[in-house]
Amino acid sequence: MIQASEIRKIIHVDMDAFYASVEQLDQPEWRGKPLAVGGNAERGVIAAASYEARKYGVRSAMSSILAVKKCPHLIFAKPRFDRYKEISLIIRDIFYEYTDLVEPLSLDEAFLDVTENKKDIKSAILIARQIREAIKEETGLNASAGVSYNKFLAKTASDINKPNGQAVILPQDAEAFLEKLPIERFFGIGKVTTEKMKGFGIHCGADLKQFSLQFLTTKFGKSGLHYFNIVRGVHLSEVQPNRIRKSISAENTFDQDLISLEDMKMGLLPIIKELIRRIEKSGINGRTITLKIKYNDYSVQTRSRTLEQYPDKKQIEELAFEILNQEEIPKPVRLLGLGLSNLNITEEHVHFGKQLLIPFESTED
Repeated sequence: MIQASEIRKIIHVDMDAFYASVEQLDQPEWRGKPLAVGGNAERGVIAAASYEARKYGVRSAMSSILAVKKCPHLIFAKPRFDRYKEISLIIRDIFYEYTDLVEPLSLDEAFLDVTENKKDIKSAILIARQIREAIKEETGLNASAGVSYNKFLAKTASDINKPNGQAVILPQDAEAFLEKLPIERFFGIGKVTTEKMKGFGIHCGADLKQFSLQFLTTKFGKSGLHYFNIVRGVHLSEVQPNRIRKSISAENTFDQDLISLEDMKMGLLPIIKELIRRIEKSGINGRTITLKIKYNDYSVQTRSRTLEQYPDKKQIEELAFEILNQEEIPKPVRLLGLGLSNLNITEEHVHFGKQLLIPFESTED
């Protein structure tokens, strides 16, 4: 039995049809239509398919020729990985607002450990909902999420209410849920293993649970122990962050677009204060200050200034307003953000000009 003190709060966030959704976001005329990213009508392989295309049976890794047979009016879009990465970084910044324990699996999905989080929110379900709402607000894209006490179950849960939904698997419900789960729905069990298991009469979790550890390791090698454990709700792999923080920032989306420069200055002031609060809390400072401006048409502009020394609180405020004033704001403003980069966090934290000698293992982002 897992003790309450040992239960982790893990979220798996998975963007919905990410590549295809980005293309539909940037090309409004493609929205609501079957779309494939990659390949063309004559040759190639599909990298991603919109949900409208999936209704016709179009899937990733399918040949373009077969995809066109299934959906003759399929639209093909050339992949733009720089664009996908750009949006992926925005999404990851949202994750890091809640926790530094983020394990990206790809551009469009990641695990988060929010057992202890930066906002001191007790409910992982609420955090998942807030993250999905922030992703929608920041990017215009939908994300699904799964919540549970380990990575395997969180990943499994994220598929339950796709697209644009979330689900939770509680510790007390895990084994019963897994017993009913079709074996092909188990994360990490692919087509080949599925067919092999079905050859042994294993069609769902309850069937898998009937086989001994010795049988499973004999038939499936080292993976046998994994299968033995996961069907009992046991998965000990921790969220493995692989990121050195490169910036610290704060931003705000306004209820009404800001039109006048004075309104923008008033809107920027609490953002400056929040950034300074985060700097003081983390002990991190940076030499490059960047102002982010999102206009009412969702276009984004950034303006930066790099200093020779780490700024103090007064300098950050003065520089923020200087950067805002450096050129005309051409359109109404929906969002303002302020961030610091060129951080010194490798061997020590720099705290408003004072060097705090802290071992690397103890540093906080």
